[in-house]
Amino acid sequence: MDQYIGRLLDNRYEILEMIGSGGMAVVYKARCHRLNRLVAIKILKDEFSQDEEFRRRFHAEGEAVAMLSHPNIVQVYDVSSSDAANYIVMELIDGISLKQYMEKKGVLNWKETLHFSMQICKGLEHAHSRGIVHRDIKPHNVMVLKNGSVKVMDFGIARVMNKSNTLTKEALGSVHYISPEQAKGGHTDNRSDLYSLGVVMYEMMTGRPPYDGESAVAVAIQHINGGAPMPSTLNPNIPGGLEQIIMKAMALDVRDRYVSATEMLQDMEEFRKNPAILFDHRFLVDDATRAIPSGSQPRTTAEKKVQAKTGVRASTDSMRLHTGTEQRRTGTIPQNPPSRKTDSARRAQQRKKAEARKKEEERSRVATTAIVIISAVVVVAIIIFLVALFNGALLDKERDYVDVPYLEGEVYGEGFAEKYSDFNIREMPRQYSDVYDENQIIGQQPGGGERVQRGTDLWITVSMGPEPETNIMDNFVGADAEDAYKLLENQGYKPLSKKESSDVYEEGLVIRTDPAAGADVKEGQTVYIYVSSGPAVVTAPMPDVVGKDLELVKELMTQLGFEKVRYEPMESQKPKNEVIYQSVTKDTDTDVTSEIIIQYSEGPKETEPPVQETSPATVPEETESFSVPLEVPDRQVEYRLEVCLKGSTEVVASKLVPPGTTQTYVDLSGTGTQEYDLYIDGAYLRTQTVEFTKESGDE
Repeated sequence: MDQYIGRLLDNRYEILEMIGSGGMAVVYKARCHRLNRLVAIKILKDEFSQDEEFRRRFHAEGEAVAMLSHPNIVQVYDVSSSDAANYIVMELIDGISLKQYMEKKGVLNWKETLHFSMQICKGLEHAHSRGIVHRDIKPHNVMVLKNGSVKVMDFGIARVMNKSNTLTKEALGSVHYISPEQAKGGHTDNRSDLYSLGVVMYEMMTGRPPYDGESAVAVAIQHINGGAPMPSTLNPNIPGGLEQIIMKAMALDVRDRYVSATEMLQDMEEFRKNPAILFDHRFLVDDATRAIPSGSQPRTTAEKKVQAKTGVRASTDSMRLHTGTEQRRTGTIPQNPPSRKTDSARRAQQRKKAEARKKEEERSRVATTAIVIISAVVVVAIIIFLVALFNGALLDKERDYVDVPYLEGEVYGEGFAEKYSDFNIREMPRQYSDVYDENQIIGQQPGGGERVQRGTDLWITVSMGPEPETNIMDNFVGADAEDAYKLLENQGYKPLSKKESSDVYEEGLVIRTDPAAGADVKEGQTVYIYVSSGPAVVTAPMPDVVGKDLELVKELMTQLGFEKVRYEPMESQKPKNEVIYQSVTKDTDTDVTSEIIIQYSEGPKETEPPVQETSPATVPEETESFSVPLEVPDRQVEYRLEVCLKGSTEVVASKLVPPGTTQTYVDLSGTGTQEYDLYIDGAYLRTQTVEFTKESGDE
């Protein structure tokens, strides 16, 4: 079983189940007992937790993402490092990875590709604006939610950009989506993320990444050299504008890519508005990831290869094949010599030509008239179409867009969502604010004044008011729980009591608090009081010990943990030290601290037979057999009743008595009055006097 499942980290996060595993960490589903919500916890694997570099990189992820707050980025709640575990607490995503979605659907259509790509790009735009480069954008690190939105996650190798962060000794990231500069171990910036996003878009539209090979090194070299096939060669249905966006993002030289995610989003938005658009982006056929202006000098190996093959400068014009070029290089086309004709033949030929010209002119006039008429009809149709288009369809489309209101300072409460029904109001985690009162809006995304499609998610951040003053938690351990509860309540906190067993503290005393003594606490904060319910109740099944040897029974009861066992000797005809009675029925779950009585036999007593004084003249009376009623104790289990003459060990009657019996009959023979000793399972019960009369027999 996993070592973390069932554990409580920092007395707050209860690990429930494992939901995924990566190269450096394992992700678990957990419950936060402080806020009573489900979260995802990423715990650094044991083999890396001792390595300072891995711990540094792992915590860099948490610190990096904690700086971000965007609907398209997985939110981080907490980062912790202790002897128990190094972990990051994140929001729990109900969805699947983009990679799983692509494997399920195969090649995506351009609308889905654009929908997912724009959201990823918006998340990167926010991260880049905070100086954070993800450096591992791939479908595995993008989660698709049930509502169709996506969230970027796993900033495991993200870095905060600063002056000292220029080069890295290793090219990080997944090799199929790695940028050329990462593969070479060079400087990475926000354009490296855009390259990887272009690769993801390429795979969504074609069903395969642009480069593949037998090893990671082979794939990395392909990224460095470039030359990926155009997506349209694999999927002819890809629109030209979207293909241009993908290829510009995947440009081999970082200078030819989009400068920022914002610039890439602008092209995506233009394409979304007009899917037939074509941008002024030109690409070499021999190097589809290399953008180059027409007529410029070759700057890369790929361009030089093209120039060497074609013999001309690599440009769009030089890539075209023109029919008839070889003929044009050879000079003029040979002419046939004129033939000799008679004058009459020449005049006849001239008449024919004149008639032909006349017919041609007539046809030309008819054609011109027809063209004028058709042109007029076309112009009128175009005018009607444009009027209908601008007054109807375009206006209808324009109605689908609305201006985002300025919400900062407004009070968020009941009826707010209905007030702004053109948007899907979503709430970000609340924050303290010294400027805005509680329930006032302190931020929004998209910002006020932007024009967006009706029904767009409008994320708002609501103020919790000024941050409460921080106090020090008192030590209540060992105090009376009710007194601690009242005192915390009077101090302005929200105490909650929870029962726990304890072998140290008596019932009703405080075992511990959360937050613990000495921790910083704020007014209105919930404080958990863990109250002792006394020692934990431990039970064990009662064994069947009747008929066993006393020493063996003592050893068995000790092994089972029974603490209060009373052993009582009893007079019995059973062998010495044989157990003849147990106060708890076998197989009953019994508290090991409860009292249990076990009776054992002292062994049969040696007695002399009574001396019978008889007179020679005395004649023994004739005996008769009678069914004699006897009062017996009510027992829950079946037992054996044995009857002996008083002072004798000889059993004169024996029978099994069923549970719940209070009276039973035994067959006895005798005359006059006799005394008998009664035994239950070998244990002495009492002495019974029996009168043998006719009435006894009748009974």
